[in-house]
Amino acid sequence: MRFHIIIAAVFWCGHVDSRKIRGISSSYKRFYRERKSFLCIDGSKIIPFEQVNDDYCDCDDGSDEPGTSACPRGRFYCTNLGFRPHYIPSSRVNDGICDCCDASDEYNSHAHCQNSCWNLGQRERENVEGQMRTLDEGLRLKQQLIEEGVLLWREKQAQLRELQQVAEDLQIKLEEHRRRKHEADRLKEETLKALEAGDSGLQRQNSTITSIFQLLDSNKDGSITVDEVQDKVALIQDEERVLSVDEAVSLLGGGHQMDLTNFRHTLWDILKTGDSVKIKDTHGAPDSLVGEDPNLKAADRAAEWEATNLKKVEEAYETVNMEISDLQKKLAIDYGTDWEFLFLNSQCYKLKVYEYTYTLCPFNQVTQKSTAGTEVSLGKWGMWAGTPKNQYSQMVYENGEPCWQGGSRSTTVTLTCGTETALRSVKEPSKCQYIMDFQTPVACQPVLKQRGIHSEL
Repeated sequence: MRFHIIIAAVFWCGHVDSRKIRGISSSYKRFYRERKSFLCIDGSKIIPFEQVNDDYCDCDDGSDEPGTSACPRGRFYCTNLGFRPHYIPSSRVNDGICDCCDASDEYNSHAHCQNSCWNLGQRERENVEGQMRTLDEGLRLKQQLIEEGVLLWREKQAQLRELQQVAEDLQIKLEEHRRRKHEADRLKEETLKALEAGDSGLQRQNSTITSIFQLLDSNKDGSITVDEVQDKVALIQDEERVLSVDEAVSLLGGGHQMDLTNFRHTLWDILKTGDSVKIKDTHGAPDSLVGEDPNLKAADRAAEWEATNLKKVEEAYETVNMEISDLQKKLAIDYGTDWEFLFLNSQCYKLKVYEYTYTLCPFNQVTQKSTAGTEVSLGKWGMWAGTPKNQYSQMVYENGEPCWQGGSRSTTVTLTCGTETALRSVKEPSKCQYIMDFQTPVACQPVLKQRGIHSEL
């Protein structure tokens, strides 16, 4: 009999103790030690200890009723052994709904709650383990990309030095070819002047002028007309096109016909230079002034040769300088402390969301293309915009196409850790302001592993 009384007393004491401290965490137990009085945690009032968890709110901060729903500002602590502990509003205690996975909030209700903390914790632990495996693999891949980034950076630097050396060599060649062309043009001009200065040269020139005039004068009436110019003369840049009446009149000095005397001082000078027009059909025509003298012919060929070579060198020099400029712009971008983001340059990643296809080209631009084929710029590369602790966690692309509400479109790209590099999601939380989730191994941070993703597990 005495044994049963002792057991009942122990059970009752345990029941009282559990009633008194129900709904508090271990860190708060020091405030609820059994004594004659209880001091509200905010220090506002002292009450008898028997009034703790008596289902009546005495303290303004609700600290005297952690295990009941009496206080509107109260909090109930779910221990949730095996899962994550957390607080719930005390108004949810014994309300017939299971809020704590260990069912501790429904100790005095008709709700049939089962303790599901272990199963939830198991799933959570499996999820955390999966995240840790992903982090480990991501960090391994990141190290590979860092090594590749360093090599790629060195290659780009070497490529820049090579291009700069090529540009220097071409600069020297360019000056030399300019000198040669100038010399060839001077020699041609001197040869032409010397040829025209002699009597025989003048006679040959007069003979050539007369022959060309007779070639153009199809009906041999002693004058060249608009129709004859259209029939015999063509533009050098567009030989197939027939000259218009206005163009023919202009070549005839503003008139509709021209005799030999006027031809000598107008159309002949234009034909002789060979800059804009030429005779269409030279079959049976006498050689030009250039073709008659071997020295002048050789000087003309030399001038043309040097002009062609100069043009080639100028084009090569311009191309190399454009490549240097593009490469310098790429190398001026911040690719991370170890150049780990360098591999993203010149790459593009796509994601289809409903009727739109979004394309992210890191360090370049973001675009949106509809199924109708219309492409819109959502921003051009702006800057890194991460936190002070992780500057490389966000990218900003700005100054996209104008938005109908004013301003321009922009995109914020958040980089997250993953074993693959891919665009995962696109949202438009506000008009013309886009956010993207971009997953890549180079976003994995060792600090995550050191801290633990869920330390409470």
